[in-house]
Amino acid sequence: MALTDLKARWARDLNALWYDPSRRPHGVLRVLSGLYGSLMSLRTELYRLGWIRRHCVSLPVIVVGNLTVGGTGKTPLTLALIDALRQRGWRPGVISRGYGGSARGPLRVQADTPASVCGDEPKLIAERSAAPLAVARRRHEAARLLQASADVDVLIADDGLQHLALERDIELLVIDGQRRFGNQLLLPAGPLREPPARLRQVDWRICNGGDAQNDEVAMTLRLGEPRALLDPQRRVAYARQRVHAVAGIGDPSRFFASLHRMGIEIIAHPFADHHVYQPDDLEFADDLPVWMTEKDAVKCMAFAQAHWYAVPVDAELPVHFVDQLDQRLRSLKRDPD
Repeated sequence: MALTDLKARWARDLNALWYDPSRRPHGVLRVLSGLYGSLMSLRTELYRLGWIRRHCVSLPVIVVGNLTVGGTGKTPLTLALIDALRQRGWRPGVISRGYGGSARGPLRVQADTPASVCGDEPKLIAERSAAPLAVARRRHEAARLLQASADVDVLIADDGLQHLALERDIELLVIDGQRRFGNQLLLPAGPLREPPARLRQVDWRICNGGDAQNDEVAMTLRLGEPRALLDPQRRVAYARQRVHAVAGIGDPSRFFASLHRMGIEIIAHPFADHHVYQPDDLEFADDLPVWMTEKDAVKCMAFAQAHWYAVPVDAELPVHFVDQLDQRLRSLKRDPD
C-alpha cells in the first residue's frame, strides 16, 4: 500500500475512533493525551508569565482557528471575512504559517507563487480574494511584512488559534456543527488541540452547519458552480450526473455529502489533508468528469485535464455578526512593541 493511501486510511481510522460514541480509546492513547494536555498547559502558562515572548504589531489582528484537528470551515470563513470587511471600508490582509509549503518565510504570496511553496490554503485564499497574503513559519514575521507594505489595515491570521506567539485582538473559533467535539478528549485519544475550557476564552464561536447553539454564530456553506481548471470561465450546472469526487481536506465526507445533496452521483476518492497530488492519483481509466475542492485544484494545475473541475464553496455569515466585528475593530487601539 502506498504511503499516501496509508495516511488517508490512518486519518479515517482516527476520525472513526474520535467521533464514534460506541468506541473507547485505548488506555495508551489516554495516557498520551494526558501528557499532551500537560505540555499544552505548561506552554500556555509560560506565555502568560512572559517567559516566552509574545510579538505585537500595530495593526488589529483577527485570529481564525478551531479546537479540533481537521477541517471545520476556516478557509471559507476567512474568505467571507475578507469580503465583508472590504464592504465596510477595511483593507484586510492574511497571514498564515503556510502549512505544506516549502517557504520558511516571510514570503509575500504572488500570482505565480506555487502551492508547493506557500501551501495549498494560502494559495487558494490568495487566488480567490486577491488580498495581500504572507506566509512564515513565525507568523509575526508575516504580520510585520504586510504591516510594512502599508497595503492593509487589519490582519486575519488563518488557523492561528494555537499560535500564542502572536498577540491578537479578536479570536474566532470555528466549530463543525455536525461532528462538534467528538469524544471531547485531547490528542491523540480525541480530536481536541486544546481543552474544552478554551471555548470560553474566544470572542466569537462560529458554527459551520448543524444547529448553532445560543452563544454561537451560524455559518452556512454554499457550493458554487464547478469551473474547469483549464478555463475558469467554463462552468457546469448541477444536473444529475456521475462524477469522480476528489477531496484531500480535513473531512472529505463533508464535500461528498454536499455533492450528494445537489443530486450528483459520485465515486468518492478521499485523500489525506494537504495531500500532494501526482498525475497518477487522478487517473481513473474512464472519461467521467473529475470534481475536486478548490484546495485540491490549486495543487493540480500543472497537470490539469480538460474534464477536471473545481467546486467553489462560499460561507454566508449573519449581517449582525459582521457589524459587531466591524464595531469591535474600530474601537481598538494598539501600539507595536
